[in-house]
Amino acid sequence: MDATSNKPPGSVGFIGTGNMGQPMARHIAAAGFPLVVHDLERCASAELISQGARWAERPADVAEYCDVVCMSLSGPGEFKTVLAGERGVLSAARPRLLLIDFTTNAPQLVRDMHAALRRHGAALIDAPVSGGVEGARAGRLTALVGGDHDDVRRARSVLDAVASKVLHVGEIGAGSVAKVLHNCAVFCTNLAMVECLTAGVKAGVDADRLIEVFQQSGLGRNFDLQVALPATLFRGEFQPRFAMRMAHKDMKLATELGRACHVPMRMAEQCEKDMDEAIRRGWGPQDNAVFLTLQEERAHVEVRLQQSAAE
Repeated sequence: MDATSNKPPGSVGFIGTGNMGQPMARHIAAAGFPLVVHDLERCASAELISQGARWAERPADVAEYCDVVCMSLSGPGEFKTVLAGERGVLSAARPRLLLIDFTTNAPQLVRDMHAALRRHGAALIDAPVSGGVEGARAGRLTALVGGDHDDVRRARSVLDAVASKVLHVGEIGAGSVAKVLHNCAVFCTNLAMVECLTAGVKAGVDADRLIEVFQQSGLGRNFDLQVALPATLFRGEFQPRFAMRMAHKDMKLATELGRACHVPMRMAEQCEKDMDEAIRRGWGPQDNAVFLTLQEERAHVEVRLQQSAAE
């Protein structure tokens, strides 16, 4: 059935019904919202259509039919096309139109499109999600939301339909900043971990045992992010829990082992250089987290929790 007839109130549009978008759209429909869908390929929406969703031929048609339009797209290029391309959403922008962008996106592009929509009285929030396809299917995503408080409040019932946790992290674009840097931290952590695992296997320890050690020790419990850093770096307090000089010794032992086993450890070697600098500055007796302030110096910014959050 075409989306231009018999418009039910409270319809929600969903553009991008791929691996993530389809289960998210299904949860929105299950929450009681009449659903209108669009994708580059109609077949990607076939299951949703068979379950009662209406099909729209173009992004503009979705915007004309719905007051709330969700997007789950591959990236910035697709996002810009959906909004600003021929018969894109911008061509149908009007007061009270609210867009929810679930795409992992470029923050400045999100801000630019938000400004363009504002000129028509429409609004955009960015709400990239964490949790993967499994989380999308189970409705247990975390949405990282950037946008005006009133817009986020208006979107809340739709956000709650797809995400078990909704974190409003700041103004428009803040959700995208948080998501891309979270993913960057994950990828870098994984590379550092595999540097150490490859060195360990070449040094003669069984991979199963090494992985068990990593999973059952501080790394697997995410101890630094949850406990150690909130007590030190995030407060700007470096009373020793695990002294810099001891951490420096351990890092040197690890990189020496890597060289002995002919395993490249580029991230570890960069970390060792910063630790060397911390020792040269006389920070050996302080907590090892103090060496991370070298990155703060390079970035000209400090990473500190508000006092209430740090306690």
